[in-house]
Amino acid sequence: MTSPTDTTPLTIVWFRRDLRVADNPALYAAAERGRVLPLFIDEPPAAWAPGAASRYWLHQSLTAHARELAERGAALLIRRGDPVEVLAELVQACGADAVYWNRRYEPAAIDRDTRVKECLGALCEVRSFQGHVLFEPTRIATAGGTPYRVFTPFHKACLAHGEPAPPLPAPQRLRAVLPRPDGLALDALGLEPRIDWADGIRETWQFGERAAHERLEAFIDGALVDYPGQRDFPGIAGVSGLSPHLCFGEISARSVWHEVRAAQAAVDRGLFDRAAHAWLRQLTWREFAYHLMYHYPRTVDEPLREEFDAMAWLDDEEGLAAWTRGATGFPLVDAGMRELWRTGSMHNRVRMVVASFLTKHLGVHWLAGARWFWDTLVDADLANNTLGWQWVAGCGADAAPYFRIFNPYSQSRKFDADGDYLRRWLPELEGLDGAAIHEPPPTPGYPAPIVDLKAAREAALARYAEMRR
Repeated sequence: MTSPTDTTPLTIVWFRRDLRVADNPALYAAAERGRVLPLFIDEPPAAWAPGAASRYWLHQSLTAHARELAERGAALLIRRGDPVEVLAELVQACGADAVYWNRRYEPAAIDRDTRVKECLGALCEVRSFQGHVLFEPTRIATAGGTPYRVFTPFHKACLAHGEPAPPLPAPQRLRAVLPRPDGLALDALGLEPRIDWADGIRETWQFGERAAHERLEAFIDGALVDYPGQRDFPGIAGVSGLSPHLCFGEISARSVWHEVRAAQAAVDRGLFDRAAHAWLRQLTWREFAYHLMYHYPRTVDEPLREEFDAMAWLDDEEGLAAWTRGATGFPLVDAGMRELWRTGSMHNRVRMVVASFLTKHLGVHWLAGARWFWDTLVDADLANNTLGWQWVAGCGADAAPYFRIFNPYSQSRKFDADGDYLRRWLPELEGLDGAAIHEPPPTPGYPAPIVDLKAAREAALARYAEMRR
């Protein structure tokens, strides 16, 4: 703590999707120079404002983050309003001589941060830091200096760039600001639902920085070694589950990268080494998503491949509604959508299948699916959500070929052969086994298929062929 007459430098640290104290460049730099005022601003809604599941996670994450800061001597201040106005008022009221934050890369965030720098530059020092990605999107480029649009050469370029910078330690103590400015209580933000629908999310997840590091440690000690062979099987706990923690910055990508690298160095096993390389490749896929969003910001709403502007999407409201409810009559699709509704998450293999079903078998625009995921995923991340949906729909970078249409029956038989995943989320199929659970006969309580797969596939190929002409 500091006295009201303390004249050491005072830095406002503006937290957003970086709700952690370890490897937080903005917080680390602020703590090095003097007093710290941690701040979270509840901003007015903008394009792609956080959905319901994200808001719920944000409430829990802010609660955990405020506790971490308080243990180090500084209280998290919460304000509401336009960031320029809130920050300018606090700078003048507290006598702050600097405002620090970690960069975000969404188009709206870049515009807002530019405006903050322009408006506050005359009042105090203003600095932003790299804290959300392994490499700045401008640092990885082709030999001709252009952005990458294909993942494999991008991944190789990331590896050739060298190891990411090592993570920074968490400050042990923070010199707080006294007297502390007035702020809002977290409950005043209204992030939690009025009608509590979050039981499944609470049962599935632990929130905050400590939970993120515990999950990473458990994954390294457990499922990582079998990751290449188990990652596609939704009935097996074969993936890390770190996505929402990375999304909210409860753990940094650099910390994850270096902890996996340290485990590689400590374990003399070829199988483990190959598994670690396979999993770290997924981190560079995340980098690729941010690389694309930064260089092609229009793609959050438009296809990267402009020929898809001519695609004849269908206005199938009944099909879309059945898809959102998990009532399509195709077990793997329905299980995935019900898992999403209950837990705020969905296994990645199943995400590909449900997205393919919506955009190809039903012919519904990929943005409709992206918006539903945006509202229901706890790891709703604009860069990753955009890349994933455009990849499946065939209209983005490194996209799946237009003729790749996932068959939900064959995918179910291949990746959930025993039907364990299906039974978990579809109690109507509890009594079925063998082939019947993947392609069930008429079963009481379970809907009939809403489309004929063969006819829907042929219609999708015809739409793609017409677009290409």
